[in-house]
Amino acid sequence: MQHELSVEIDRPIEAVFERTLNDVAEWSLTCVEDQLLEEVDGGGVGTRFRIVTEDRGKRMDFEGVITRHEPPTLSESHMVGQYFDITALYLFEDLGGRTRVTQEAQVNGKGFMKLMILFMGLFMKKSSCEAMQKELESLKRHCEARIPAAVA
Repeated sequence: MQHELSVEIDRPIEAVFERTLNDVAEWSLTCVEDQLLEEVDGGGVGTRFRIVTEDRGKRMDFEGVITRHEPPTLSESHMVGQYFDITALYLFEDLGGRTRVTQEAQVNGKGFMKLMILFMGLFMKKSSCEAMQKELESLKRHCEARIPAAVA
C-alpha cells in the first residue's frame, strides 16, 4: 500500500528538515518513543533507530535505518516491524522561506497483515491517508510553534 501527501510549513527548509527528523516523538501523534541506536555521519545513511508507535491502544515496535540522506531536501528510512515494514521518504522543497514537506510511504504487510491489506485495501488506504494527513498537520503545528519566524 502506497501513500503520498504534502503540507506547507511557514518556516525555512533547513529548520523544518532538522525538526522533522530529530523531533519525531514530539510532533508525531503515534510515535511514543524514538531511540537512536547507532549514528553514522551525523544522522546520515546507515544510522539505525528504534521507534515505538501506539494507535488505538496497540503498541508496535520498529527498527529502522536511514537509507537516503540529502540535507535539507530528502531523507528516506526503512523500518521493520512484526506485522509490516514501512519505507518512508520525506521530500523538502524550499518555497522562499516556506517549506513543502511531502511524505511518501510504502507499507508492506507480513503474514496475516499481507492478506488484510489485500482484502481491505481501499478502506485501509483511506484510513491510512487520513492518519498520515493528521501527522503532517501535527508536524506543521510543531515546526511553526518551535521554529522562530523569519524577521523581515
